[in-house]
Amino acid sequence: MSKLPSRLHHTAYVSKDLEATRHFYEDIIGLPLSACWTEIDHLFGKDRTYCHLFFDLADGSSLAFFQFADPEDQAEFGPELPPSPFRHVALKVDQETQDEIEKRIKDAGLKATYTLEHGYCRSVYVEDPDGMIVEFTRDDPRAAEGAPGRKAKAHAELKRWLAGDHSNNNPFRHDEEAA
Repeated sequence: MSKLPSRLHHTAYVSKDLEATRHFYEDIIGLPLSACWTEIDHLFGKDRTYCHLFFDLADGSSLAFFQFADPEDQAEFGPELPPSPFRHVALKVDQETQDEIEKRIKDAGLKATYTLEHGYCRSVYVEDPDGMIVEFTRDDPRAAEGAPGRKAKAHAELKRWLAGDHSNNNPFRHDEEAA
């Protein structure tokens, strides 16, 4: 097997308003702004002028955001996507960090979009200024115990699903229904 990438370097999105984006990620969520690159590149047939912000995560990876100087470029590459809770970025946190972020969201006058107990993790979801959903996920310590078994069965579980067997295989989330 080939060597896996060591970690996420960055994930990138387009922003309508970089100051609103900076305020949300730095002042409310607490991710430090670590770089601001202003660039002109010949991309996709023309020169494009843009600003590119990076916000650091604890492992050295980043969330990155672009904004274009030319309104036509902004419209072409802009953040407008149909809203979907299934299109989001999920960031791993511990209990203390999740509690602190929930408090910061509330103190900023924002409301968490929703909180979901997956069973294997607890997730708090909030929308950023461009409507992108950001998830802050805290793993349940019991989930790590079964990770090797889930990895060994992952291909078989996918095959089962694709064949039409859509039965639940999450023993955490549905514990309350079995009781």
